[in-house]
Amino acid sequence: MTEHTHKQFDTELEKIRTGVLQMGGLVETQVANALEGLKTGNTALLERVIDGDHRINLLEVEIDEECNQIIAKRQPAAVDLRLVMTVIKAIADLERIGDEAKKIAKAGKRLHSGDHTFSMRVDLSHATGLVLDMLRSALDSFARADVSNWTAITKQDEDVDASFKGTMRQLITFMMEDPRTISSSLEVLFIAKAIERIGDHAKNVAEYVVFLVQGRDVRYAKSVAAEAGNTKA
Repeated sequence: MTEHTHKQFDTELEKIRTGVLQMGGLVETQVANALEGLKTGNTALLERVIDGDHRINLLEVEIDEECNQIIAKRQPAAVDLRLVMTVIKAIADLERIGDEAKKIAKAGKRLHSGDHTFSMRVDLSHATGLVLDMLRSALDSFARADVSNWTAITKQDEDVDASFKGTMRQLITFMMEDPRTISSSLEVLFIAKAIERIGDHAKNVAEYVVFLVQGRDVRYAKSVAAEAGNTKA
């Protein structure tokens, strides 16, 4: 590889890395706006989230195509190949986070539509704060190629899962006590599940960074360890 070609290759790698951060920033804004619109009943903000989802989809397609071109033209190896594979996986999860933000916005519009004033009977603020922090931390980890946030993000994901289960129990109780709340409770459950899924995807991005930096696949580390323990027993 000539020096000129090498510089071109570095430029192409930097472009896809920057693309992930650009896409991540847009996704983070979408999630924050969806949650703010849900909380305040700002339907214009919720509509903006719904309309803005196509930009995330376009970015995923563009970055994915750039990655395919790099693989075809440069045949990357070692850490360069890991970067390309990490980018391909990360943008897929970021696109899905965008989808979840759109789902929250649509459900929020349904809840706040009509003449009645919707009042949230369950507190989703803890879970929403966690998933936003997880997403920011995962993107920061990618930007700095630093795996130090991974353990904390994994713990936060467990907290988000526990919060979702608690929310589900609350909503079931409301529906059993007053069937008139079934419709709105199901919408809130739908939103709570979307928040939980955002946490899952943010954790995935953090796990891809571990693969990028250390070459280790930690996606199913706990399951593998548990299975190994059962085998020994």
